[in-house]
Amino acid sequence: MKRKLNLDLDVIRTFVVGMDAESFAKAAERLGRSTSAVSAQLKKLEEQTQTPLFRKSGRGLALTDAGETMFAYGRRLLELNDEAVVAVQGVQLEGWVRLGLQEDFGETLLPDVLGRFSRAHPKVKVEARVSRNAELVDAVTSGRLDLALAWSNGATTAHCQPLMKVPLCWIGSRQYLDLLRPDEPVPLLALDNPCLMREIATRALNDAGRPWRIAFVGSSLASLWAAAAAGLGITVRTSLWLPNKVDQLSPVDADLPPLPSLGLTLHRSQAELPSAANALASIVATSLSSSI
Repeated sequence: MKRKLNLDLDVIRTFVVGMDAESFAKAAERLGRSTSAVSAQLKKLEEQTQTPLFRKSGRGLALTDAGETMFAYGRRLLELNDEAVVAVQGVQLEGWVRLGLQEDFGETLLPDVLGRFSRAHPKVKVEARVSRNAELVDAVTSGRLDLALAWSNGATTAHCQPLMKVPLCWIGSRQYLDLLRPDEPVPLLALDNPCLMREIATRALNDAGRPWRIAFVGSSLASLWAAAAAGLGITVRTSLWLPNKVDQLSPVDADLPPLPSLGLTLHRSQAELPSAANALASIVATSLSSSI
């Protein structure tokens, strides 16, 4: 019987962190290792799998088909490993945790997070709130929430953890390009103020010298998607979990200015949270990294 291969999870973590960071030098820094140690681990992974995982691409490296497969499985292996560790170490956790999320994650990330957390910590109750950025930050800084996942333009709170940057894009209906009139103001769809995405959209258009007008103001993300699907105009959001009725628009095709990336931050109400809140924070970060 052929001996089964057991992959080294420490090596897998280095591989996944490096690919997420788009730099194994950054991975070395994040993991507290030397670049030579990281290179040795990557070589070990190829030796273990007996398959080339990287190919040359210009001056850098890109993944082979086998590398892409390993990357996908590596994420899953680490998620299960981290979830098992949290579950075993915190099996006796009890109490309440109050979590707030931005609307973009209410219908997508939240079910995954709550499912993982309840399986790992069945004695802990979670109070979840889906709200706007400004409300979330205010609630966590005032202590009404333990954790809040919110978009960030660089502003910080006393106890926050930057997670990643996500590119913004112009969003509209499939018919928008056919209705576009370059000589007319861009019809913007936005949430009522204060709205970070609205500020970014108007600033980008102003900097590009493009006239614009507010064509629709909604109170929820669902209303914004409905207005976009109806062809009332365009809005700014990330490409994460877009509904089928709207599309990401090419700035070149739509004659629109490019947009920046937006930070995603996990805010904490205090530096030292109870164990249950720390466990939930870990699962939020893990679920997010595997979803994006």
